Amino acid sequence: MKLSERLGARRADVGDAGDAYSAAAYDDDESAPASLATRAAEAGAFPPLPTAPSAAAPASGLTQRSRPAGAVQALDPVGKLKEQATAQLFERMGSRLNEGTLDEELISGLVREELNVIIEESATPLTSEERRRIIREVEDDVLGLGPLEALLADITITEIMVNGPDTVYVEQRGKLTRSPVKFDNEAHLRRVIDRIVSKVGRRIDEASPLVDARLMDGSRVNAIIPPLAINGSTLTIRKFAKDALGVNDLIGFGTMTPDMADLLRACVQARLNILVSGGTGTGKTTLLNVLSSFIPSNERIITIEDAVELQLQQDHLVRLESRPSNVEGRGEVTIRDLVKNSLRMRPDRIVVGECRGAEALDMLQAMNTGHDGSLSTIHANAPRDAIARLETLVLMAGMDLPLRAIREQITSAVDLIVQIQRLRDGTRRVVAITEVHGMEGQTVTLQDIFLFDYSAGIDANGKFLGRPVATGVRPRFAERFEELGIYLSPRVFGGNQEWLK
Repeated sequence: MKLSERLGARRADVGDAGDAYSAAAYDDDESAPASLATRAAEAGAFPPLPTAPSAAAPASGLTQRSRPAGAVQALDPVGKLKEQATAQLFERMGSRLNEGTLDEELISGLVREELNVIIEESATPLTSEERRRIIREVEDDVLGLGPLEALLADITITEIMVNGPDTVYVEQRGKLTRSPVKFDNEAHLRRVIDRIVSKVGRRIDEASPLVDARLMDGSRVNAIIPPLAINGSTLTIRKFAKDALGVNDLIGFGTMTPDMADLLRACVQARLNILVSGGTGTGKTTLLNVLSSFIPSNERIITIEDAVELQLQQDHLVRLESRPSNVEGRGEVTIRDLVKNSLRMRPDRIVVGECRGAEALDMLQAMNTGHDGSLSTIHANAPRDAIARLETLVLMAGMDLPLRAIREQITSAVDLIVQIQRLRDGTRRVVAITEVHGMEGQTVTLQDIFLFDYSAGIDANGKFLGRPVATGVRPRFAERFEELGIYLSPRVFGGNQEWLK
């Protein structure tokens, strides 16, 4: 019987696992290697493992992703071997490859051993370099994130956006471009998503078709699948640098000036309550990381996040993460629950990764009841908008508070708003540092300490020439620096601006 007929019978058992095999390419090849399961059974080396049909499909995105449909016969021998090895590994190990509970080194060792057996028994001549490349690429598909591994390894790429199996965009140096990377099919993309979310104890299925998760390095992941995603599963990964960016990095990038950095360091050390405001993807979390690096190492810090992203370097650190509800709709732990609980944990500093709901009221109350020096981020396009959004979030708590009472809470709790923005040239800049000054009647009064100078225009390459400029206003909280013995040069507030030249 021809191999194509045997593979047809196998497809009935393993579902999508036969898709990566090409009957046309093997019709007359009776000498093709036997399947991994058959060899293992004959040798008695490995007992059969249970295989879930839904997870049995091969994850070969290594060769198919770069060739058009119907070009199977043009596949090179090395490509055939990679497809065959990947398919046989999934047939042999099945759903165990996606289980986050198993020891990854053990699984990786077994995968390498099986790959070596497949390559040894193959008639395809390989150089040592080709052999290493095949093993590495098949491991990426079977154990890693398949075609995304190369993008994750590229340090110039900051965000990966998968709009279905055939469309992948990346943000590189602040600009969006389309990547040639593709997945084999929808099932291949779903396996990668399942592998990500299962390792952090989350789930994604038709009952819960969207999820926030993270990679092992802390990179933020959002996934949404059909029926909510019409064009196929969508995956967004916001990468984190392997080494957390520091204040000198932001100064080097032009995100802030040395004087702004000195002011923010003094504000954190003086235990001012700071709100980082900005739009999506502007770098709020990165800036929050930098601000938290100014916290003295002898203070107890509690971070509260939806998905752990902050990369604080202090030793006395407690990291809390919210939890979604389970299949029965129970067990949810919200950011608000964690904020309330953190007040009983004797914190010196509370750092909330993002304030986006009713927890805003509890955070303001904490700031007003002795928990100075708290830090958080909020989505807003300007400092004035940040105040308005904070009011809206407090109203979401359902306490039916009068608007004046909310505004008084905000003005007494929040000392400083740092506005960060991604400009049209792709750069991220701190465009305003604003003091929350007080109230005049029903209006919250704000006072800008630094503002970005847009009047400088742009150069021939479309880059903004402007920089943040001190307004010359001395903030009211500068007196607090003197009381605490924190020295800040008068030039920071506009006394000397030689750095602008």
